[in-house]
Amino acid sequence: MKRNYIFPLILCIFTIILALGYCRQQTEVRRVLTENQRLWNENRDLRKSLEQSNNISRQIDDRQAVQQRVAGQFVERRAYYRRNWQQFITVTTSDYRTGFLGGIKNLSITVRNQTEYPVDNAVVTVQYMRNNGEVFKTEQYTINNIPEKSERSVAASNSRKGSKVNVKLVSITSQAMNFCWAAGKPAPAGNPDPFECVPSPPKNP
Repeated sequence: MKRNYIFPLILCIFTIILALGYCRQQTEVRRVLTENQRLWNENRDLRKSLEQSNNISRQIDDRQAVQQRVAGQFVERRAYYRRNWQQFITVTTSDYRTGFLGGIKNLSITVRNQTEYPVDNAVVTVQYMRNNGEVFKTEQYTINNIPEKSERSVAASNSRKGSKVNVKLVSITSQAMNFCWAAGKPAPAGNPDPFECVPSPPKNP
């Protein structure tokens, strides 16, 4: 009878051993699958992070390129206005009144700034002229803070003599445009941009 129980017992033990081995194998498979999933998620997150970094890098490069282009245009535009300032900065007078026997009243001086940069100050001389063209007197006025694409006026004094006036710009200063001009300061010969307040550094060849 004992022999009849031995074989089922051995079979049972063997089945238990196989079941334990299978459980350990399944546990190991699940561990490997979990580890693979974790590595896959890490790789996915790493790819996303790398793509974001590349996008940010491209945006920075594009922004720097735009800034460089804008800076280049800024410098070129300022130089253009400096070299051609007489087309953009002008002085005029109002419709003043003249007396029957001479004399000037209600005179104002207007400086017009058609550049894209503010003018800090413009100095103007006003000559009061007689009928024969002789200068009766000369006065000087300073007009400050003329905005870009705008104009500013000042009232000039009346004159008991004179039939007309002659106005001239004497000097102009604009820090924003790096522009300093004066009528009594001759432009250096051979300098294509002689009215820079601070000369630009030479460009590398």
